[in-house]
Amino acid sequence: MIRLFTALAILVCGIITAQTKYEAGMEKAFALWSEDKPTEAVALFERIGAAEKDNWLPYYYIALANTTEAFTTKDKEKITGLLNKAQEAQDKATMLSPDNAELLVMQAMIHTAWIAYDPMTNGMKLSGIVNQIYEKALKLAPNNPRVVFCKAEFELGGAKYFGTDTAPICEQIKKSLVLFENFEPESPFHPKWGLDRAKAIAATCNEE
Repeated sequence: MIRLFTALAILVCGIITAQTKYEAGMEKAFALWSEDKPTEAVALFERIGAAEKDNWLPYYYIALANTTEAFTTKDKEKITGLLNKAQEAQDKATMLSPDNAELLVMQAMIHTAWIAYDPMTNGMKLSGIVNQIYEKALKLAPNNPRVVFCKAEFELGGAKYFGTDTAPICEQIKKSLVLFENFEPESPFHPKWGLDRAKAIAATCNEE
């Protein structure tokens, strides 16, 4: 009996240690990212993903970090590499967690980055796909603020380009603000970003 309790104690200690390493690693990766060190953050997320083989979150953040950087750089060769890395991580995350609304938003963002990279080539090819992805995400998670906001932001870009009415889209963006305020992530490491950008875009709606 003593041996059984000892074995259980060792097992529990091992689980706690593994969780602590995961949490510490994720916190360190986020800290690096916040310090404008995306390359170092991605490298750490990759190491966490290799250790946490059933966890989609490290790969999600690899995709998000690379896609975010792709939106902010003008180096076309660099953009291609960033988005390819983002897609590779996205594919791994999706295999671990299919029909995940957060990952659908991430996939739509990758496609949107490709559209921004080359609108003439990729706009017609990917815009319809992005709309379909957001529709699927909305069915899966109608109250997820990133789903509602990112879908509306993508539609807003199209409406401004084609000169169509933006008022209904702006209402969706304002709706997302309420959803953001009431949203509770499943864990400290689940996605919770987007409120600041939603507020900024909502402000531009009010100016029109």
